[in-house]
Amino acid sequence: MNYFDAVVLGVVEGLTEFLPVSSTGHLTIAEKMLGLKVDDPAITGYTAVIQMGAIGAVIVYFVRDILNIIKAWTLGLVKPEYRGQLDHRMGWYIIVGSIPVGIVGLLAKDFIKGDLRTLWVVAFALIGWSAVMWFAERVARQVRGERELTMKDAVVVGVTQVISLAPGVSRSGATISAGLLRGLDRTTATKLSFFLSIPALVAAGLFELKDALGGDIHAGEAIVGVVVAFVVAYASIAWLLRFVAHHPITWFVPYRVALGVVLIALLATNTISAT
Repeated sequence: MNYFDAVVLGVVEGLTEFLPVSSTGHLTIAEKMLGLKVDDPAITGYTAVIQMGAIGAVIVYFVRDILNIIKAWTLGLVKPEYRGQLDHRMGWYIIVGSIPVGIVGLLAKDFIKGDLRTLWVVAFALIGWSAVMWFAERVARQVRGERELTMKDAVVVGVTQVISLAPGVSRSGATISAGLLRGLDRTTATKLSFFLSIPALVAAGLFELKDALGGDIHAGEAIVGVVVAFVVAYASIAWLLRFVAHHPITWFVPYRVALGVVLIALLATNTISAT
Protein backbone atom coordinates (compact mmCIF):
# COMPACT_ATOMS: atom_id res chain seq x y z
CA MET A 1 0.00 0.00 0.00
CA ASN A 2 1.18 3.53 -0.78
CA TYR A 3 -0.06 7.00 0.17
CA PHE A 4 -2.29 7.25 -2.90
CA ASP A 5 -4.05 4.06 -1.81
CA ALA A 6 -4.38 5.48 1.71
CA VAL A 7 -6.03 8.67 0.44
CA VAL A 8 -8.44 6.79 -1.84
CA LEU A 9 -9.48 4.40 0.92
CA GLY A 10 -9.82 7.28 3.38
CA VAL A 11 -12.19 9.08 1.01
CA VAL A 12 -14.22 5.92 0.41
CA GLU A 13 -14.46 5.24 4.16
CA GLY A 14 -15.47 8.81 4.97
CA LEU A 15 -18.12 8.93 2.26
CA THR A 16 -19.71 5.56 2.96
CA GLU A 17 -19.35 4.82 6.70
CA PHE A 18 -22.60 6.52 7.67
CA LEU A 19 -24.51 6.22 4.42
CA PRO A 20 -26.63 3.03 4.16
CA VAL A 21 -24.51 1.64 1.33
CA SER A 22 -21.89 -0.39 3.28
CA SER A 23 -18.49 1.15 3.89
CA THR A 24 -16.82 -2.26 4.26
CA GLY A 25 -18.34 -3.37 0.96
CA HIS A 26 -17.11 -0.26 -0.81
CA LEU A 27 -13.69 -0.51 0.80
CA THR A 28 -13.44 -4.13 -0.35
CA ILE A 29 -14.30 -3.06 -3.91
CA ALA A 30 -11.86 -0.13 -3.77
CA GLU A 31 -9.08 -2.35 -2.41
CA LYS A 32 -9.67 -4.80 -5.24
CA MET A 33 -9.52 -2.01 -7.84
CA LEU A 34 -6.26 -0.76 -6.32
CA GLY A 35 -4.74 -4.20 -6.70
CA LEU A 36 -4.67 -4.97 -2.98
CA LYS A 37 -5.39 -8.43 -1.58
CA VAL A 38 -8.75 -7.98 0.15
CA ASP A 39 -8.43 -11.01 2.45
CA ASP A 40 -4.90 -10.12 3.58
CA PRO A 41 -4.96 -9.64 7.41
CA ALA A 42 -3.04 -6.36 7.07
CA ILE A 43 -5.57 -4.97 4.56
CA THR A 44 -8.51 -6.17 6.64
CA GLY A 45 -6.90 -4.56 9.68
CA TYR A 46 -6.30 -1.31 7.79
CA THR A 47 -10.00 -1.22 6.85
CA ALA A 48 -10.91 -1.30 10.54
CA VAL A 49 -8.25 1.22 11.55
CA ILE A 50 -9.31 3.98 9.15
CA GLN A 51 -12.87 3.63 10.45
CA MET A 52 -11.54 5.35 13.56
CA GLY A 53 -11.26 8.52 11.50
CA ALA A 54 -14.97 8.36 10.81
CA ILE A 55 -15.68 7.70 14.48
CA GLY A 56 -13.54 10.69 15.37
CA ALA A 57 -15.82 12.75 13.14
CA VAL A 58 -18.89 11.48 15.05
CA ILE A 59 -17.30 12.35 18.38
CA VAL A 60 -16.40 15.88 17.24
CA TYR A 61 -19.79 16.46 15.58
CA PHE A 62 -21.75 15.29 18.64
CA VAL A 63 -19.22 16.36 21.28
CA ARG A 64 -21.76 18.30 23.36
CA ASP A 65 -24.24 15.44 23.32
CA ILE A 66 -21.53 12.92 24.19
CA LEU A 67 -20.19 15.02 27.09
CA ASN A 68 -23.72 15.45 28.43
CA ILE A 69 -24.31 11.69 28.18
CA ILE A 70 -21.04 10.90 29.99
CA LYS A 71 -21.80 13.45 32.71
CA ALA A 72 -25.40 12.33 33.28
CA TRP A 73 -24.51 8.63 33.17
CA THR A 74 -21.66 9.06 35.65
CA LEU A 75 -23.67 11.21 38.06
CA GLY A 76 -26.62 8.85 37.74
CA LEU A 77 -24.54 6.06 39.22
CA VAL A 78 -24.59 7.85 42.57
CA LYS A 79 -27.43 10.38 42.29
CA PRO A 80 -30.92 8.94 41.66
CA GLU A 81 -32.29 12.26 40.36
CA TYR A 82 -30.23 11.85 37.16
CA ARG A 83 -31.45 8.35 36.34
CA GLY A 84 -34.64 9.38 34.59
CA GLN A 85 -32.90 11.87 32.32
CA LEU A 86 -32.52 11.03 28.64
CA ASP A 87 -28.74 11.52 28.71
CA HIS A 88 -28.33 9.05 31.58
CA ARG A 89 -30.57 6.51 29.86
CA MET A 90 -28.74 7.05 26.56
CA GLY A 91 -25.48 6.13 28.25
CA TRP A 92 -26.93 2.77 29.22
CA TYR A 93 -28.51 2.34 25.78
CA ILE A 94 -25.12 2.79 24.10
CA ILE A 95 -23.36 0.40 26.51
CA VAL A 96 -25.98 -2.36 26.33
CA GLY A 97 -26.62 -1.91 22.61
CA SER A 98 -22.92 -2.33 21.86
CA ILE A 99 -22.53 -5.65 23.67
CA PRO A 100 -23.96 -7.97 20.94
CA VAL A 101 -21.66 -6.77 18.15
CA GLY A 102 -18.70 -6.83 20.53
CA ILE A 103 -19.30 -10.46 21.52
CA VAL A 104 -20.00 -11.73 18.01
CA GLY A 105 -17.19 -9.69 16.50
CA LEU A 106 -14.71 -11.18 18.93
CA LEU A 107 -15.92 -14.79 18.73
CA ALA A 108 -16.30 -14.82 14.93
CA LYS A 109 -13.36 -12.59 14.03
CA ASP A 110 -11.59 -15.23 11.93
CA PHE A 111 -14.73 -15.96 9.93
CA ILE A 112 -15.44 -12.25 9.45
CA LYS A 113 -11.88 -11.49 8.36
CA GLY A 114 -11.64 -14.62 6.20
CA ASP A 115 -14.65 -16.28 4.59
CA LEU A 116 -16.80 -13.13 4.58
CA ARG A 117 -14.15 -11.00 2.88
CA THR A 118 -15.25 -11.84 -0.64
CA LEU A 119 -16.98 -9.77 -3.30
CA TRP A 120 -19.65 -12.48 -3.65
CA VAL A 121 -20.77 -11.73 -0.09
CA VAL A 122 -20.65 -7.99 -0.78
CA ALA A 123 -22.78 -8.33 -3.93
CA PHE A 124 -25.53 -10.47 -2.41
CA ALA A 125 -25.59 -8.48 0.84
CA LEU A 126 -25.98 -5.21 -1.07
CA ILE A 127 -29.02 -6.60 -2.88
CA GLY A 128 -30.47 -8.63 -0.02
CA TRP A 129 -30.42 -5.94 2.64
CA SER A 130 -31.91 -3.45 0.20
CA ALA A 131 -35.16 -5.42 0.51
CA VAL A 132 -35.05 -4.97 4.29
CA MET A 133 -34.46 -1.23 3.94
CA TRP A 134 -37.39 -0.95 1.53
CA PHE A 135 -39.66 -2.94 3.89
CA ALA A 136 -38.60 -0.87 6.92
CA GLU A 137 -39.52 2.38 5.18
CA ARG A 138 -42.73 0.85 3.84
CA VAL A 139 -44.08 -0.05 7.30
CA ALA A 140 -42.36 2.71 9.30
CA ARG A 141 -44.75 4.66 11.53
CA GLN A 142 -42.15 7.13 12.86
CA VAL A 143 -44.28 7.92 15.92
CA ARG A 144 -41.50 8.08 18.54
CA GLY A 145 -38.69 10.60 18.94
CA GLU A 146 -35.49 10.66 20.95
CA ARG A 147 -37.20 11.14 24.32
CA GLU A 148 -39.30 8.00 23.75
CA LEU A 149 -36.27 5.74 23.28
CA THR A 150 -36.28 2.60 25.43
CA MET A 151 -33.78 -0.07 26.38
CA LYS A 152 -35.66 -2.50 24.12
CA ASP A 153 -34.97 -0.18 21.17
CA ALA A 154 -31.26 -0.17 22.00
CA VAL A 155 -31.14 -3.96 22.31
CA VAL A 156 -33.01 -4.56 19.03
CA VAL A 157 -30.88 -2.06 17.13
CA GLY A 158 -27.72 -3.40 18.80
CA VAL A 159 -28.52 -6.99 17.83
CA THR A 160 -29.27 -5.89 14.28
CA GLN A 161 -25.86 -4.21 14.16
CA VAL A 162 -24.35 -7.71 14.32
CA ILE A 163 -25.71 -8.44 10.85
CA SER A 164 -23.64 -5.57 9.48
CA LEU A 165 -20.46 -7.51 10.22
CA ALA A 166 -21.12 -9.05 6.81
CA PRO A 167 -19.63 -6.66 4.20
CA GLY A 168 -22.31 -5.24 1.96
CA VAL A 169 -25.10 -5.06 4.53
CA SER A 170 -24.16 -1.60 5.89
CA ARG A 171 -24.02 -0.88 9.61
CA SER A 172 -26.05 2.31 9.22
CA GLY A 173 -28.49 0.62 6.85
CA ALA A 174 -29.04 -2.18 9.34
CA THR A 175 -29.38 -0.03 12.45
CA ILE A 176 -31.54 2.68 10.87
CA SER A 177 -33.84 0.01 9.43
CA ALA A 178 -34.15 -1.60 12.86
CA GLY A 179 -34.97 1.76 14.40
CA LEU A 180 -37.67 2.43 11.82
CA LEU A 181 -39.18 -1.01 12.45
CA ARG A 182 -39.31 -0.09 16.14
CA GLY A 183 -41.41 2.98 15.31
CA LEU A 184 -38.66 5.57 15.74
CA ASP A 185 -38.61 8.58 13.49
CA ARG A 186 -35.85 8.57 10.91
CA THR A 187 -33.71 11.27 12.57
CA THR A 188 -33.81 9.52 15.96
CA ALA A 189 -32.96 6.16 14.38
CA THR A 190 -30.04 7.75 12.56
CA LYS A 191 -28.71 9.48 15.68
CA LEU A 192 -28.93 6.23 17.67
CA SER A 193 -27.06 4.54 14.82
CA PHE A 194 -24.29 7.15 15.10
CA PHE A 195 -23.95 6.70 18.86
CA LEU A 196 -23.89 2.89 18.67
CA SER A 197 -21.14 3.08 16.05
CA ILE A 198 -18.67 4.67 18.46
CA PRO A 199 -17.85 1.74 20.80
CA ALA A 200 -18.09 -0.85 18.01
CA LEU A 201 -15.76 0.84 15.54
CA VAL A 202 -13.28 2.16 18.11
CA ALA A 203 -12.91 -1.34 19.55
CA ALA A 204 -12.54 -2.87 16.08
CA GLY A 205 -9.93 -0.29 15.06
CA LEU A 206 -7.81 -0.76 18.19
CA PHE A 207 -8.10 -4.54 17.97
CA GLU A 208 -6.99 -4.61 14.33
CA LEU A 209 -4.21 -2.04 14.66
CA LYS A 210 -1.54 -4.66 15.22
CA ASP A 211 -2.52 -6.56 12.06
CA ALA A 212 -2.67 -3.39 9.98
CA LEU A 213 0.83 -2.34 11.00
CA GLY A 214 2.18 -5.86 11.05
CA GLY A 215 2.34 -6.24 7.27
CA ASP A 216 3.46 -3.89 4.52
CA ILE A 217 1.41 -0.96 5.85
CA HIS A 218 3.33 1.72 7.72
CA ALA A 219 2.17 4.17 10.37
CA GLY A 220 2.26 7.08 7.92
CA GLU A 221 -0.21 5.42 5.56
CA ALA A 222 -2.49 4.56 8.46
CA ILE A 223 -2.43 8.15 9.74
CA VAL A 224 -3.19 9.57 6.28
CA GLY A 225 -6.14 7.21 5.87
CA VAL A 226 -7.54 8.11 9.30
CA VAL A 227 -7.20 11.88 8.73
CA VAL A 228 -8.80 11.78 5.29
CA ALA A 229 -11.63 9.58 6.58
CA PHE A 230 -12.21 12.05 9.44
CA VAL A 231 -12.54 15.10 7.18
CA VAL A 232 -14.80 13.42 4.63
CA ALA A 233 -16.92 11.66 7.27
CA TYR A 234 -17.58 14.90 9.14
CA ALA A 235 -19.13 16.41 6.01
CA SER A 236 -21.06 13.19 5.37
CA ILE A 237 -22.60 13.22 8.86
CA ALA A 238 -23.86 16.77 8.49
CA TRP A 239 -25.32 15.98 5.07
CA LEU A 240 -26.97 12.70 6.13
CA LEU A 241 -28.74 14.21 9.16
CA ARG A 242 -30.27 16.85 6.91
CA PHE A 243 -31.11 14.31 4.24
CA VAL A 244 -32.91 11.76 6.44
CA ALA A 245 -35.03 14.48 7.98
CA HIS A 246 -36.84 14.83 4.64
CA HIS A 247 -36.05 11.70 2.59
CA PRO A 248 -36.45 7.93 3.09
CA ILE A 249 -33.40 5.67 3.12
CA THR A 250 -34.91 3.87 0.13
CA TRP A 251 -33.29 6.56 -1.99
CA PHE A 252 -30.11 4.49 -1.65
CA VAL A 253 -31.72 1.20 -2.69
CA PRO A 254 -31.40 1.58 -6.51
CA TYR A 255 -27.69 2.32 -6.15
CA ARG A 256 -27.15 -0.66 -3.85
CA VAL A 257 -29.00 -3.06 -6.14
CA ALA A 258 -27.29 -1.75 -9.28
CA LEU A 259 -23.85 -2.10 -7.69
CA GLY A 260 -24.68 -5.62 -6.50
CA VAL A 261 -25.86 -6.68 -9.96
CA VAL A 262 -22.73 -5.24 -11.61
CA LEU A 263 -20.53 -7.08 -9.14
CA ILE A 264 -22.31 -10.38 -9.77
CA ALA A 265 -21.93 -9.92 -13.53
CA LEU A 266 -18.20 -9.15 -13.21
CA LEU A 267 -17.64 -12.10 -10.89
CA ALA A 268 -19.70 -14.53 -12.97
CA THR A 269 -17.74 -13.67 -16.12
CA ASN A 270 -14.41 -13.91 -14.26
CA THR A 271 -13.69 -10.30 -15.10
CA ILE A 272 -12.64 -9.86 -11.50
CA SER A 273 -11.89 -12.36 -8.75
CA ALA A 274 -13.82 -12.52 -5.49
CA THR A 275 -10.79 -12.02 -3.22
